Amino acid sequence: MPDPILAQATRPVEDFDRNMRKTVDDLFETHYDQSNCAGLAANQIGYEQSIVVIDFSEKKNEPLCLINPKIIHREGEVFEPEACMSLPGGIVATVKRSKIIKVEALDPDGKQIQLTADGFLSRCIQHELDHLMGQLFIDRISRIKRSILVSKYAKLQKKQARS
Repeated sequence: MPDPILAQATRPVEDFDRNMRKTVDDLFETHYDQSNCAGLAANQIGYEQSIVVIDFSEKKNEPLCLINPKIIHREGEVFEPEACMSLPGGIVATVKRSKIIKVEALDPDGKQIQLTADGFLSRCIQHELDHLMGQLFIDRISRIKRSILVSKYAKLQKKQARS
């Protein structure tokens, strides 16, 4: 299974100080070092704060940082395949998400922001906010499908350990 920290909910950010800025910088640096990574939640790299960073632009020049984010409105449904860097090795599952969401959050300066997202951005935000609540995308699929994917992941981990 993935790191147990991923099953724990994160803590709200209260201090917008140098340490929080460093966390945001570390998140973006880690995010940009990954290939095919649309977003990253703080707990994916060991931080306990409620912070996500997102940038899936082609040139990686459209950074979005959401601190203490909350979805305040949802509309519609979509069923799309998802993957996650916390479950590497081609682990993919079709997940039900809201089509359109409205999010409230703080930016790195502590200023209130609100945005409405649809399409891939909507799904990406929901995926990352799940991380902040201690959930993985595989927690949103049936137990049978989840069991199959967890077994596949375990086999991949064993194979990599032997290599």
